[in-house]
Formats: sequence, C-alpha cells, structure tokens
Amino acid sequence: MTIRTTRPDRTQHIRPRVHCLAKLEAIMVEMQDPKSGVKGSEQKLNVTTIPHVIAGKDIVAWVAEKMKITAEEAQAFSTMLVAYGYIYPLQNHKKLVMCNDDTLYRFQTPYFWPTQKYCAEDTDYAIYLTKRNIRKKGMLEPYEQAHYNHLHDWLNHKWDFIVMQATEQYKAGKERKKADRVVFDCQERAYWIVNRPPRRTHSALDSGPDRLLNPVTEVTVTFDKYRRKNIFYQQAIMRSKVKSSVSLGALVKYITTYKNHDPFLAPCVPSNPWQTDNDTYWTLNMRRVELPTKMRVERWSFSLFELLSDLRGRDDFKIFLKKEFSGENLAFWEAAEELKWGTASSMSSKAESIFKTFLAPGAPRWINIDGRTMGLTVKGLEHPHRYVLEAAQTHVFLLMKKDTFFRYLKSPVYKDIQKKALNPEPHNFSPAQLEANANNRGAGIHPIILWQQEEEEKAKAAAAAAPVDVKAMMNKLDRKK
Repeated sequence: MTIRTTRPDRTQHIRPRVHCLAKLEAIMVEMQDPKSGVKGSEQKLNVTTIPHVIAGKDIVAWVAEKMKITAEEAQAFSTMLVAYGYIYPLQNHKKLVMCNDDTLYRFQTPYFWPTQKYCAEDTDYAIYLTKRNIRKKGMLEPYEQAHYNHLHDWLNHKWDFIVMQATEQYKAGKERKKADRVVFDCQERAYWIVNRPPRRTHSALDSGPDRLLNPVTEVTVTFDKYRRKNIFYQQAIMRSKVKSSVSLGALVKYITTYKNHDPFLAPCVPSNPWQTDNDTYWTLNMRRVELPTKMRVERWSFSLFELLSDLRGRDDFKIFLKKEFSGENLAFWEAAEELKWGTASSMSSKAESIFKTFLAPGAPRWINIDGRTMGLTVKGLEHPHRYVLEAAQTHVFLLMKKDTFFRYLKSPVYKDIQKKALNPEPHNFSPAQLEANANNRGAGIHPIILWQQEEEEKAKAAAAAAPVDVKAMMNKLDRKK
C-alpha cells in the first residue's frame, strides 16, 4: 500500500474576493430578515413538506426593489448568489442559476458560506460521496463516480476511516425527521456542487493562479520610489487631455459597433462548437473559405485593420486593388509584415528583395511615400532588422485607410460578396442533447495541423501557377526512356 501524505496545494493563499463576499453576505442577512426580507413558505417537494421555501421570481423582485435595478440585472445578481452557494435550488441541483419563475430555492445555512470554510477538504468530500454511495446503493452521478474513484485511489491509506465516518453519518441522518433530512441533504449537495463542480463546469470559487505579491503585507516606501512617483505624476500632468464626454462617446460607439460580434454578448451561429461538438462554425469561418458569412463580411467594414487581419477579406481587397491597378501598397504592407514576423535567418534576403521591388529607383512596384520616410527607410535597410519598415508601413497603411478602403466599401466587389455571403440558421439543441454531446465529445483537429494543411495547399497552388520549364521536363522524359 502506498501512503501519500503530501499533495500539491491548489488553493490561493491570498483571497482578493473577501470584500466582495462580505458585501454579498450583508445582502443575504437583509434578504433573510423576518420583516423586510424575502417571504418564505412551506412547499411540498414530492411527498415531503419543506419549510422556508422561496420562489425564484420573489428573490429577483426583492433584489430589483432593494437595489433599484432592472429585472435582468437583478436576475444576474441573484445568479451570482446561487453560484457562490448562498442560495441553492431544491430541484435542479446541477444548474446553479436563478430562474425568474416559480422554481423553488432555499437559503444556505451560514455554516456552508464561502467565508466560513474556504478550503473544501478531500477527506470531507470522500466521506460525502461514500455516504451518497451507501444511500443510493452505488448509483452516483457520472462525475461523482469519477471523483469517488479518484479519491479512493488517493486516500487509500485511510479509506477505512472514511467508510466508518460515512456509515455513522448515514445512520445519524436516518434518525432525523424526513423534512430535516431532505433539507440537510440538499444543503450538503449544494455545497459540494459549488466546491466540486461537474466536469467542464466553471466554478465561481475558482481563484486562479497565485499572486506574486501579497497585498496584505506592508511595503516600505523608499525615497527613490517617491522620486519616481513624482516624475510620473509630473509627466501625467503634461500629457494632452481628452474630455470625458469625447472618450465616453468613442467607447459607446465602439461597443455599439462590436455588440453583435462580441462572443460574450452574442451567440455563435449556427452553434457553439465547444458546447455542441458540431464543427459547422469552424467550416464556415475557415481562414480562406470560398463564401464567408454575413457577420464576417460586415466586420470588414468596421476598419481597414479588421479587413487586413482576415485573410479572406484581404484576398477580396486584393481583387479590388487589381481592378484599380493599385496593388503595390498592399503588397508592400504584406512584405513588411512578413519581414516583421519572419525568421531571422531570412531577414537580410527579404529586406534586399523588398528594396529592389518597392523602394529602389525604377522599381517594378515602386510605392509613393514622402521623401523623409523614404530616406529613413532606405538608410535603415543598410542594417536591416524586423522593424526597419515600420514607418513606411504605417504611412502606406494610412494612405489605404484614407482613400482605398472607403472606395472598396462602395465598390461592386464588396457589394457582390455581401450578396453572396452566407447567413447560417442557428442550431437548436435541447439540454439533453447538449449534455450527450459534452459526454461523447471527440478529439478535435489541432490548429497547427490545420495551418500546416493550408500552407501545403498554398505551396501547391503557387507551384501550379509557376511557369513550366519545358526543357527540364523534356530532359526528365528522355531519362525515363
């Protein structure tokens, strides 16, 4: 038998959410006030009468009235209370959300509040699962069975103690009244759903990586730190200021523009591949798909940066520039990007090729930039580095942004791709189908493999488009004969 007494500490020692939890608990105390709080009543659950039960709509209404907020905001705040374990559902235990209907909830006892017991011990969870295993006669939930098997292997050196404790707690529970037994079982299950959630479920108590600095410890401030602070504030005072109304207006405009394209605010269409295991979203949004979606084409019109960041949009922009006989600016921008993100070994050869193609006198694709920028760029190419073309690239980008980009949005090329763009219908999956997809999810294709496949296809297309050396082909045929 292997006895393991040490285990990696996965908890965060410094808890920055203590103030947030203290405010939530103050709200919970007010919510449970007999006079001004949420009114509870006795409700029948199956055949058992449960005391002090409250409906979800009553909680949402009380929060909205107390905080003077809308019903949607009150429901989101109430969901946070459920996610932290201050309120628990009596029926659907897996979904830690607040429903604005007649769904039944109860207030969690303060013993199970997060501030009372931060670290949920594995031994306590093993006792709880063993007790449920005895009561359910081995019929645990799939995720509970996985946790049970893992803890049985991990805590095998004291499993006899765990079984003994679970048996005693099970016997003591049978002596309680049925209503008290049901209430305690619901409270305990809600606590472990929050602290040991099912697989692929986000936990509100997940603290993330440890902090490098402890905000609680006092830091001694030296004279040098005061001096640097003084310099920083002096420079901040000298900076140019922008009116708050202007900055807020720009922020509102940005949010309004990107509202339907924000993955947190708008759903994936036709369906989220991480939830449904349906890869139609990836197929429709490949890097160089033949027909893009309407959302993707609409995003090109937001800015030139969005258009050039999308390889499919850049290809469409090239078609327009080819008809306008002005593709050298985009070609130079792409060459500068390739130099910036390329390998260090090919830097000198790429810089020389860019100089001969775009900047040298009489170059085949000479670009029109001002003399000062041209002089600095050509001088910098004598000792090339990754960012030697930064100034010229910015100048060319601004030229395309001020002139070519707006002409492209009004051109038949962009209007034609808008008409042909796909508008996929959303997939409607039931909760049972989503759960089945999550349990039977297959291994996806790694993005690097997809990128390699695209690079191979690109190389094959370039080789097919290259001129054929007839003499070399004839020599190969003669050798085979």
